[in-house]
Amino acid sequence: MYELIIVGAGPAGITASIYAARKRMNFLVIAKDIGGQAALSSDIENYTGYQYITGPELTKKFEQHMHEFQIELKYEEVMGIEKADEGFKVKTDKGIHESMALIIASGAKPRKLNVPGEQEFKNRGVTYCATCDAPLFPDKDVVVIGSGNSGLDATLQLMKIANKIYLIERGSRLTGDEVTMREKVERSDKVTVLTNTKVLEISGDKFVTGVTVEREGKQEMLGVQGVFIEVGYIPNSEFAAEVVKLNERKEIVVDDRCRTSVDGIFAAGDVTDVPQKQIIVAAGEGAKAALCAHEYMQKQKKRP
Repeated sequence: MYELIIVGAGPAGITASIYAARKRMNFLVIAKDIGGQAALSSDIENYTGYQYITGPELTKKFEQHMHEFQIELKYEEVMGIEKADEGFKVKTDKGIHESMALIIASGAKPRKLNVPGEQEFKNRGVTYCATCDAPLFPDKDVVVIGSGNSGLDATLQLMKIANKIYLIERGSRLTGDEVTMREKVERSDKVTVLTNTKVLEISGDKFVTGVTVEREGKQEMLGVQGVFIEVGYIPNSEFAAEVVKLNERKEIVVDDRCRTSVDGIFAAGDVTDVPQKQIIVAAGEGAKAALCAHEYMQKQKKRP
């Protein structure tokens, strides 16, 4: 049995693992991949110590730091967790692992738009990852749906590749909180910003050929070959839903010490109800979760 299992290897999980290693804990990291959403970001300009770095580059730095401590990492998908006599059982697609404490740092996944044609044309013009797929649309006309930070980031990437970009926002203004990103997007001749606009349908033949939208009570068709959906994320909390308390957004509720509603289970990063969904915030929360988990374990060892 491990002292600690960390679920997830994004900024929160990786940082938690480094701090757990420095505390010489006996622990395991379980994750489907390394980097989480950070690996899918393009230009990162607000991570302390780096005036500019790409998501893949920062992920590589994280991974190298893990290797320095020879951290045990298993590439498995967590299916569920449950309480055990002396701690917890973590069920994955490959087996069962046990520990006395847990840190859930499983991040979030892209939210779907849920309109006709979205599922039909997934991977045939519809995508949820600009970093992965933007290079597939050179000189094409595309639409980015959602103007939060991820939508602005996708638009900035596409400005270097695509011919024309429609940036669609249901509200009355762009919502991203990164001022420099908004300014770059709004200054670009390649970008047409459509606010107060609702996407009704994605259409095509073998691949996407257009998107039907509604603006000011009127419908119109935008001829595009690519659709980048950036309308937020859903926490990866399903496997823990029957054990720890979630809020109405399915985020794991934590206190200022990363403690969940269950003694011995901690959580950090985008899977939690901490409102600031930023790489540096997730990393900080991961460090805090590991330190608090170590403190918890020390108390457990002192019990008679």
